[in-house]
Amino acid sequence: MAAHMDCRMYESKFPEVDDVVMVQVKSIAEMGAYVALLEYNGIEGMILLSELSRRRIRSITKLIKVGRQEPVMVLRVDKEKGYIDLSKRRVAAEDISACEDKYNKSKMVHSIVRHVAETTGTEVEELYEAIGWPLYKAYGHAFEAFKFMVQDPESIFQKLVDEHHGGQQPAVLTPEVKEAVVKNVRRRMTPQPLKIRADVELTCYAYDGVLFIKEAMRAGKSASTEACTVKVKLVAPPLYVLTTQTLDRNLGIEVVNAACEACKGAIEEHKGRLVIKASARAVSERDDRLLTDQMKALEEKNREVAGDDESDDDFEEGMGDIDVEKPALELE
Repeated sequence: MAAHMDCRMYESKFPEVDDVVMVQVKSIAEMGAYVALLEYNGIEGMILLSELSRRRIRSITKLIKVGRQEPVMVLRVDKEKGYIDLSKRRVAAEDISACEDKYNKSKMVHSIVRHVAETTGTEVEELYEAIGWPLYKAYGHAFEAFKFMVQDPESIFQKLVDEHHGGQQPAVLTPEVKEAVVKNVRRRMTPQPLKIRADVELTCYAYDGVLFIKEAMRAGKSASTEACTVKVKLVAPPLYVLTTQTLDRNLGIEVVNAACEACKGAIEEHKGRLVIKASARAVSERDDRLLTDQMKALEEKNREVAGDDESDDDFEEGMGDIDVEKPALELE
């Protein structure tokens, strides 16, 4: 029999007054907007017209649209009748970011629980009762517990049994279910390293300028730490990139900035120059692909003119191509 997939994210069936919750707009009526509370299994609530905005409402469709997700504040809850009145205008800016962060974490937890239920034929609510809701109590949010579970799942399961189930393992926590939980948590929550990159122009027209640029780039590489290894690549003279990979964005930016400073200090000792064209920042896979494509295009262009005579001017323009000892355009 297929597992029942419907369930709220939290143990409480209804939100509390003054909670800020995430809703999705279902329809718009004369009195306001009907919404579904996404964290509470889609139960219905209403944002009254007077609670949509602090300003005079000229067009309700400009304030709220069907299908849009909105953080709103809970004004009243009638648990017997199932009425929930909500407000959009009373939500402060800091409440919005906090609500979005909590909802995104809860959505990740819910996705993992639902997938485990589907693959093991277990009821979603049973899994929440055995695992999810106790972890919310123990860690403030089950998402935080799942982060610890990536490295040490057995200690999390043991804590659940000892502190929340009176030392008795719930029947739903079979070896199959536990294995599925750990597999899903590790697949979904193992952090992926960020790539941090800075783009610089590096030139030195002094005698032996090529060697001085090479020395400067090694100085930049020496800013590497145990957690962040800095690499330096030539794009096309005089453009270079300094990169590192890290789980800590701020640390990665700090290390790449230090590498730029070390590189700058070293080249300026020889009357060279370093200009930062794009400061250290996290880059996406798309940025990486664009850089790779740019390097390939420039390599092809260089091949096309490989037979040309080299003038003095050409040599000066090439002073950035410093890696004379190895064919690869990278200093590691």
